[in-house]
Amino acid sequence: MYFYRQVIFLSSSHLTKKALAASLKQIMRHVPLNKITVKHIVDDCGLNRQTFYYHFKDIYELLGWIYQTEAVDAIAGERSYSTWTIGFYKIFKYIGENKAFCLNTLHSLARSHLDAYLYSVTNELIMGVVNEVSCGMRVEEADKRFLTNFYTLAFAGLVIEWMRDGMKEQPEVIIGKLSELMEGNFVRALRRYERKAADLIDRD
Repeated sequence: MYFYRQVIFLSSSHLTKKALAASLKQIMRHVPLNKITVKHIVDDCGLNRQTFYYHFKDIYELLGWIYQTEAVDAIAGERSYSTWTIGFYKIFKYIGENKAFCLNTLHSLARSHLDAYLYSVTNELIMGVVNEVSCGMRVEEADKRFLTNFYTLAFAGLVIEWMRDGMKEQPEVIIGKLSELMEGNFVRALRRYERKAADLIDRD
């Protein structure tokens, strides 16, 4: 019975968070984020301030929760060499489908949440690819992280520039260019790191 009550509570809590998230996203279609208050959100979804603060310490935490649950978790299954382009497409698709929400974030004091979202999802995607490609290679973890971070920052910057330019170019075109650019580069870079590691071992 206790377990059953816990499941009901967690389900109810998640529904409440989703209601608050939906209201914030709706309001952000017309109001700059820095002008939105907790009262605006709870009035929109018929809840009270106490309920809001039970689940989130402030609007920025709610914003981060939205990016985590709607966007980050959505690409969880695309972290492989054969599916990374699908993962990237899902990132573009999410931003396109939530254009007002994402652009509002981009042009607000909460820009760091958008940056963190892009970094997180891209880093997970690329690290999955790097780990898969380097399987069986003797590559230092620090080298893997450096390679992953390089491509993560490059892609995140590309997406931000795409947003600032009005999202004019089709995501499929951008991903096609990325695929041509990155095809084989992971393998070549990792093999160079492997040779570097082997040279260090030989010197020792």
